[in-house]
Amino acid sequence: RSNAGEGMAWSESVDTVLANKEGLAAFRTFLKSEFSEENVEFWLACEDFKKTKSSTKIASKARKIYSDFIQADAPKEINIDFHTKNDISQNISEPTLSCFDAAQSSIYSLMAKDSFPRFLRSEVYKELLKKHQDRNQKRWLPFL
Repeated sequence: RSNAGEGMAWSESVDTVLANKEGLAAFRTFLKSEFSEENVEFWLACEDFKKTKSSTKIASKARKIYSDFIQADAPKEINIDFHTKNDISQNISEPTLSCFDAAQSSIYSLMAKDSFPRFLRSEVYKELLKKHQDRNQKRWLPFL
C-alpha cells in the first residue's frame, strides 16, 4: 500500500493508526494534547505483555502494568469500571496473559469511539496527511 493510501486508511480504523509507527506517534501527540495518552500507553503495554513468554517476566510485567495504570492513584491511571479494576486486583498475584484483556478492550473502545474521531478532525492529523501528500508529490514529480 502506498503512503498516500495509508494516510486515507488511517481514517478507516484506529487499528490502522495503532499498527503504523508514524500514525501511532501522531495519535499519541494528539492524546497528549487531550491529557489521555495513558490510554494508548496502556494498550501498547498490554500488546507487549501478551507476547511475553517467560513466566517470571509475565509476573513482573503484570505488576508493572498494574502499578502504572490500574491501582488507585497510579501515575498513569486509566479510566475503567470498578468490576474490571477489581477483577485485575484480585488476580494480579497470579497473572495470566489474558488478565488485562477486559481492561484493554474497554480502553480500546474508548479510544475508537471517543478519541479517534476527534483525532481525525485534529490539526495533528491534518498535518500528518499534508506531510504524506507532500512526500508523495515529490516522489512523482522529481523535477520540482
